[in-house]
Amino acid sequence: MTRRGDWQGYARSILRIVVGLTFSLHGWQKLFGMFGGLGGHGARARLWTEFWVAGVLETLGGLLIVLGLFTRPVAFLLCGEMAVAYFRAHFPRGFWPILNGGELGILYCFVFLYLCAAGPGPISLDRRK
Repeated sequence: MTRRGDWQGYARSILRIVVGLTFSLHGWQKLFGMFGGLGGHGARARLWTEFWVAGVLETLGGLLIVLGLFTRPVAFLLCGEMAVAYFRAHFPRGFWPILNGGELGILYCFVFLYLCAAGPGPISLDRRK
C-alpha cells in the first residue's frame, strides 16, 4: 500500500505541467495571434512593448514550467508578472476579482508562488542528476 505522501510530489508535477502548458498558450496568443488571440495577429511588430514582453514571459516561462527546468526562479518571475498584470489591468476596474476579470491572474499568481516554494515535483528536468 502506498502512503498519501508518496503521491503528493507526482500531483505537484502534474499540476506544474498543466499550469505551464495553459499559461504558455496565453503567450502564444499574444506573440503569434494563435487560438483566437488578437484577431489572428501577433505582437511581433511591436517588439519590446509591455504586451510583447508579457507574451515572451508567458510563452518561454510556461514552457520552462512544463519541462520543470529552473522551476523555482521561473515560477517566482511569473508570479510577479501575474501580480503586476492584475494590479495594472484588473484592479483599476474594481476590487472584486470576479467582477474585474482578474480571477485567472490571481490563480496563476498563487500557483506560481506555490511552485516557487514547493519545487517542481519528481517529474522534472530540475530533478535529473
